[in-house]
Amino acid sequence: MTEQDLRVGLVGAGKMGADHARRLHERVSNAKLVAIGDPDLDRAKRAASGIEGCRTHGDPAEVISTSDVDAVVLATPGATHEPLLLAAIERGIPVLCEKPLTPDSKSALRVVEAEQAAGRRLVQVGFMRRFDPEYRELKRLLDAGDFGRALLMHCAHRNPSTPPGFTDEMMVFDSAVHEFDTTRWLLDEEIAAITVRHPRRSATAPEGLRDPKLITIESTGGVVVDVELFVNCGFGYQVRCEAVCERGTALVGGSAGMFSHTEGRWGGDVTKDFRDRFMQAFDLEFQRWVHAARGGGIDGASAWDGYAAAAVCEAGLAALADDCRTEVDMIAKPDFYSTS
Repeated sequence: MTEQDLRVGLVGAGKMGADHARRLHERVSNAKLVAIGDPDLDRAKRAASGIEGCRTHGDPAEVISTSDVDAVVLATPGATHEPLLLAAIERGIPVLCEKPLTPDSKSALRVVEAEQAAGRRLVQVGFMRRFDPEYRELKRLLDAGDFGRALLMHCAHRNPSTPPGFTDEMMVFDSAVHEFDTTRWLLDEEIAAITVRHPRRSATAPEGLRDPKLITIESTGGVVVDVELFVNCGFGYQVRCEAVCERGTALVGGSAGMFSHTEGRWGGDVTKDFRDRFMQAFDLEFQRWVHAARGGGIDGASAWDGYAAAAVCEAGLAALADDCRTEVDMIAKPDFYSTS
């Protein structure tokens, strides 16, 4: 496998899947997209349009089972992930799974256990912020201890608007989950507890949605992280993270691109959505995954990270429902995931 292009199968041809199809075909080297599967066969055919030699399947499971697929990208709804992941593990092929790993910690744990039984780390979860240049520089700074230990972090996660049917629970499971993973990764600590509070409700929030929210995260090492979650801010997509350390602070996500000063004005651009903001991160994530998968492995967030994120989300949902501090309930990290 290491001497030829990685033959990739894509499962799911919705918005994210179609983006990934173009990414694999146009911007990622040493990979060839050979199959796309989606229950909506017409959608799969649209995603495959213009990609020579890429066949389509109306049964996504067929993509995983065919012998000419070396690795799989999974971009279907989270509720469908577990059986597809287990099939990929059984075949022994690497899989890049868009978050969530699965919708809950119990099913995520089954994936973790299956991977351990297989004896190889095959599952990578698509937490793309780990590949963003700004976040990677912040991670380097914290790991090096340049400013001393992290004490606090201030985060903001803002979307211009939400689609119809977006719920309070989805604000935790679909949006804040990125802050949960980023916190664990930056600090190299697990999350111990979470609190969700509701300030004044914005007039821009759809009926029934309590937006914004203020989430407080406590790490096992005592770092406190506050997260402003405002998913109908109206002005664009923006994520920010400021680490407050013993001898300095560091902020990422302050602006997108050039920041200018002119007569009577100063400012810069705000991206429209997450795909614009993190395009470079997605590209690097896929390129490094392809490189690792050609050797039979992964290079990014693991199945364990997906399980941990699901456990934190469940604590967040409990905190949301009960309006109180909730401790995270999760197993101890297996030795299988303690080495890179």
